[in-house]
Amino acid sequence: MTEQEFKTRADEALTALYKRLAEATDNYEFEPDFNAGALAIEFDEPKGKFVISPNSPVRQIWISAHSKSFKLDWNDQRQAFVLAETGEALADFIAGAIGQHLGEQVTL
Repeated sequence: MTEQEFKTRADEALTALYKRLAEATDNYEFEPDFNAGALAIEFDEPKGKFVISPNSPVRQIWISAHSKSFKLDWNDQRQAFVLAETGEALADFIAGAIGQHLGEQVTL
């Protein structure tokens, strides 16, 4: 995948995720912020912050959550960024991470 293709796919994926997160704030306690190509999710209780950002040189989306780093690669078959270790697509992974942080089931 070229750098431009990656940037387009990453931007589309993060924009779609941001829209789902913004809608979910009616039901869950967090605040998404999409700025300068990176998406942040902030929590008041318990205090925390997740950061989701594209990494163009390696063509991955990187997620910092739960004091760990996760790297998602593009999967052509699924047409989505996927965490290789679990097979979770971006939105499913983030829903699970938010749920773990808040201690409840989260649907995006």
